[in-house]
Amino acid sequence: MSTGDRKLGQAEAWQLLTEWTQSESLRKHALAVEACVTACGEAEADRLGLTGDERMRFVEIYTVTALLHDFDYERHPSREEHPFVGVRELERLGWPQEVRTAILGHAEYSGVPRETHLAKALFACDELAGFLTACALVKPTKSIADVEVAGVRKKMKDKAFARGVNREDVLQGAAELGVDLDTHIAFCLEAMKKRAAELGL
Repeated sequence: MSTGDRKLGQAEAWQLLTEWTQSESLRKHALAVEACVTACGEAEADRLGLTGDERMRFVEIYTVTALLHDFDYERHPSREEHPFVGVRELERLGWPQEVRTAILGHAEYSGVPRETHLAKALFACDELAGFLTACALVKPTKSIADVEVAGVRKKMKDKAFARGVNREDVLQGAAELGVDLDTHIAFCLEAMKKRAAELGL
């Protein structure tokens, strides 16, 4: 099925994600990453001076890429299968090449280079969004509103905290995007705070 046959946008991405992913926490992770990556897309669209429909289409690619980056993870969590199985399915369904390439690139072990701003944004936001969620959940309020950059940096040094989050990926992600780590953390926190209700934070 080609993209000409039907529109592949945010609604379709969410539908595919929820069809493949039953876990509430994995869905919330997709939304947290999407909040951050979409904000990156908006900032890049502004930098490029895009307006109107062109801007909307540009940003939507960021949104769908983030929503779909882990959609196959619940069914295929092994490094041999994720994200390769999902990307094959996306190809079959006619999702754009740039979306598929960025999703392959977010897994360091795929060997697919991150050459586009989209691919770099996804990689830079993926682990960090998970880490910021963990930082919020240990607050008495469980609220992202109470998470601050200094606290995040302190928690990053605590190896026992959110052990599943790869600190190297967080550092490398910001470096590849060409932004200071504190600036990137603050940017992602802001993006997640705006969507706190949806994220349950």
